Amino acid sequence: MTRALNRTTADLSSYPDLVVIYLGMRVNAPRGLTTLASFGPKIRQSVQAQPDGLLLHENLLFSLFPPHAGMRQYWRDFDSLERWARSLPHQQWWQQFLRDRGGTGFWHETYFRGGQIESVYIDMPRTGLAKFAPVTPARGSLFSARRRLGMREGSEPPPGIAEEELYQR
Repeated sequence: MTRALNRTTADLSSYPDLVVIYLGMRVNAPRGLTTLASFGPKIRQSVQAQPDGLLLHENLLFSLFPPHAGMRQYWRDFDSLERWARSLPHQQWWQQFLRDRGGTGFWHETYFRGGQIESVYIDMPRTGLAKFAPVTPARGSLFSARRRLGMREGSEPPPGIAEEELYQR
């Protein structure tokens, strides 16, 4: 006897500004295993702190060979996500990572209920959107997620690291 189909959907009417972000870290060199492993406890503590606007966090495993782990997060709105990303402890992690990637690559893709999408890839082979869409340097008007989205600037928190500082090496 076949069980009756239980087909449902999520009613997102209470989340008009919902943002979903996928993030991943891929091991590119042996020392990257240590770097990847070191982020687990940091992420866990961050999620347990229940940042304002974070609705749900899920850990993901993209591949075992090479090791490539990540997460999917649902945020109430972009401002909450951006405020968290540009505050401690995330801001410090990001600055340290950009100065020394520790044998890993990183990427994120952000999807908005309104249809916008933005992404960034650092020391990664083509993955996700970059596997089928042309890629371009994330500099100038494409340096920050806010700029990639064409959002108004001026009220956002300061960046984790200034573009000039990142590329002066």
